[in-house]
Amino acid sequence: MQSEEIFRQGGESLDISDFNITIVGLGLLGGSMAMALRALGPGNLSGIDRDETAIEFALKSGIIDSGHTDSETALRQADIVIICLYPDQIVKYIKDNLNFFKKGAIITDIAGIKSEIVREISSIEGRDFEFISGHPMAGNEYKGIQHADGEMFRNANYIITPLEENKEESIELISTLMKKIGFKNVIRVTPEKHDRIIALTSHLTHIIAVSLVNSNMLDVDTKLFIGGSFKDASRVALINCELWPQLLISNKENVIEQIELFEENIRSIKAAIRNDDSELLEKQFQQASMRRKEIL
Repeated sequence: MQSEEIFRQGGESLDISDFNITIVGLGLLGGSMAMALRALGPGNLSGIDRDETAIEFALKSGIIDSGHTDSETALRQADIVIICLYPDQIVKYIKDNLNFFKKGAIITDIAGIKSEIVREISSIEGRDFEFISGHPMAGNEYKGIQHADGEMFRNANYIITPLEENKEESIELISTLMKKIGFKNVIRVTPEKHDRIIALTSHLTHIIAVSLVNSNMLDVDTKLFIGGSFKDASRVALINCELWPQLLISNKENVIEQIELFEENIRSIKAAIRNDDSELLEKQFQQASMRRKEIL
């Protein structure tokens, strides 16, 4: 069946058995995507990765139907391509393989930043595919397909940043597909709004966790005093050290803005403690408690 015919089906009745899907990058998220999609029974599910051991693991585990270290064969057959690479690799990968994508295919990604990627890909001339950028708000502190989990996306949020040029049926197809693999909500925003919000809800939280764990007072003896609050606040300090510098630097203006706002709040609390201002502290805590209940 041609891609255009498949994509018109869409909706909750979407039959994934009509689709050939290719995952580029069989790491933690790519492997988890493959596992979740496998449960839906796609027509063909292939994986592309430079690491032969990742491909071997995916094949032996029954996660994919076929694996490739080169891209041409899998891309020429793929109706949907999900690129699960680091942000600095996505644009290059698409440009390097521009002539291999099936005409009318939909390409999406999982990058935690959007503006720069969407801008560069949308400016590529001569492309015969649609690019609808996506961001699964899910994951854990591990790396590699060995830690992949097909249930990782259950009840999580998925953000897409479509452009005016994207067809509504293509956007609906990606939205429906993501709901079928477990995402509870699919949110549409502009790439710019995504990066502005994610600087607070994701990037700043990781920065705070890293700063907390890197405290000069934290040593071997201190671990005997750690309870649930420290564990919760510092969990994401178990961080992908290669990925996160890319995310923060690529989104630097939004991230710096959020750091500065956070510094203002910290200075306010610091001043209240120094001045024995229990009234201001109580007001701050009450506000935080109410807002926490509203958002989670």
